Amino acid sequence: MAAKLVVKDLGSKFQCDFVFSALDSSVAGQAEEDFARRGYPVVSNSKNHRMDPDVPLLIPEVNAAHVGAIPVQQKIRGYDSGFIVTNPNCSTTGLVVVLKPLADAFGLEKIFVVTLQAVSGAGYPGVASLDIQGNVIPFISGEEQKMETEPQKLLGKWEGSRFIEAGLGISAHCNRVPVVDGHLECVSVRLKKTATLEEVREALRNYRVSDELAALPTAVRNPVVVLDEPDRPQPRKDVNIGHGMAAVVGRVRECPLLDVKLTLLSHNLVRGAAGAAIFNAELLASRSLLETRREVREKSAEPVSQ
Repeated sequence: MAAKLVVKDLGSKFQCDFVFSALDSSVAGQAEEDFARRGYPVVSNSKNHRMDPDVPLLIPEVNAAHVGAIPVQQKIRGYDSGFIVTNPNCSTTGLVVVLKPLADAFGLEKIFVVTLQAVSGAGYPGVASLDIQGNVIPFISGEEQKMETEPQKLLGKWEGSRFIEAGLGISAHCNRVPVVDGHLECVSVRLKKTATLEEVREALRNYRVSDELAALPTAVRNPVVVLDEPDRPQPRKDVNIGHGMAAVVGRVRECPLLDVKLTLLSHNLVRGAAGAAIFNAELLASRSLLETRREVREKSAEPVSQ
């Protein structure tokens, strides 16, 4: 089927109810605004609009209520049926999926995170083989800034007219490592309420999505999986748990500087990119937020593209 698809210019008329955007950031910003202005809902994996004050930065298990910003965005920008919704950076996604149940149960104050990020996260053609083989690159452009700012919006609140940030202290160190798929993150957390290690494990294990989300095709009922083995999670063994949509946690233990430290793993291409965008689109569809564009298309008698 892919061989029969026709590549079209961004300015073309598309026979669809919404648009997935994975455009390079050098062109994504204006292109996504143009799509939204022309009436297309845009579900974006690009970084350009993530921190816009009227654009939801969305992880359904974490902040589904942030879709409430869409009507405000449409009013401010003069969009009709179009709008922009984004998913976070791949390393941010796994981190925040794990932080959410801890925030709900105990509250959060400070997070210190060191990432070991797979080469597939660099895209194509990625990192040169002679740079990454047998090596670790302790720098990924823009990555630390994203990890220190995006969780503030994701774990914050939408208050009807604006986003209120979570007000967390976050420090991130990001490294590229010679692993194909899967971002591993070593995290230390200071909690607002005192909690035992078993209470922390149980909060993570028992975190379940709502019935609304569980009914969506891409969802997993328990988005955080806790492993008890002392040497897990590992990318080669665990990256596809939950069809790649779960965040896998291990090594939950006391932190001598903060309160608790743990290791987490998430699939950067599934949970952190393609799967995240699909899940966001499923949530938008379940809340009838794609219906307006569909009605416009049907009234103009446009056939649905296959």
